[in-house]
Amino acid sequence: MISASAVFRLLRPKQWTKNLFVFAALVFSKQLLVPESVVLSLRAFIAFSFVASFIYVMNDIADRERDRLHPKKRFRPIASGEISVAAGYAIAAVLLVLIAIVSWGLDWRFTACIVVYLAMNLAYSYFLKDVVLIDVFVIAIGFMLRVISGALVLNVARSSWLLLTTMFLSLFLAIAKRRGELVTLTGDRNDATKLETMPYHTRKVLEHYSIEFSEQMTTICAAGFVFSYALYTVSERTVRMFGTENLILTTPFVLYGVFRYLYLLHKKHLGESPADVLLSDIPMLINFAAYAVAMLAIIYLR
Repeated sequence: MISASAVFRLLRPKQWTKNLFVFAALVFSKQLLVPESVVLSLRAFIAFSFVASFIYVMNDIADRERDRLHPKKRFRPIASGEISVAAGYAIAAVLLVLIAIVSWGLDWRFTACIVVYLAMNLAYSYFLKDVVLIDVFVIAIGFMLRVISGALVLNVARSSWLLLTTMFLSLFLAIAKRRGELVTLTGDRNDATKLETMPYHTRKVLEHYSIEFSEQMTTICAAGFVFSYALYTVSERTVRMFGTENLILTTPFVLYGVFRYLYLLHKKHLGESPADVLLSDIPMLINFAAYAVAMLAIIYLR
């Protein structure tokens, strides 16, 4: 008998927070107070959440042997044997049915994005995750597809600056995750020379990364994220839509969030699980809440 807790951990609902990017179009198109638009965005969020769980199940099945060698991943339901491979496939099939039900009647372009996201992540689970740099770009494209899908389901225009901001943010988090994995496996937070001789049985692509290389890339992506967001807030299209340049005033919250994450990454040695970092750090949560209040006030209470 499979326990409910094992299924819960297999589906990883905590990771559904990544799908909040679907709501970007709802908020920034000024439709947050339109009930029909909210319902459409919620359906898109639920569909992507089921898709995410489906990918996690398939990934855990594909990686079960590697996960058993990892100090943390070996406790995952399929790797630990709590859920059999056959039961995993059955759960994945149920998720596909749920995806089809939730997506039924939505814009066909949204469905196309879901199909592309599924195909891309299945390819990631079985071979793209072992291709250096492509592995993190697949993650970034996944976040961009969420933003695009959120706009398509509402049939609203997409901002190129917002897509660029999403790309840099997702690359920043993905590369920081690689750094966290390297630290976890080596147990060495400072000496990168050991990484060349470490046997990476849990994630082969880590053979091509190092702490120093990942830190250089996170710096570039962090800068790109902040600058892209700042340029989005003052772009002609954004000012025309909101009738104000005051959205630039939210940039300090974005900067603090990046600095706080880097602090947690380097001083607290976190980062292997971005969702855990973002949801468990109180200053980060307070900063996000303050950003949301300021952003919504500027857009909706002008």
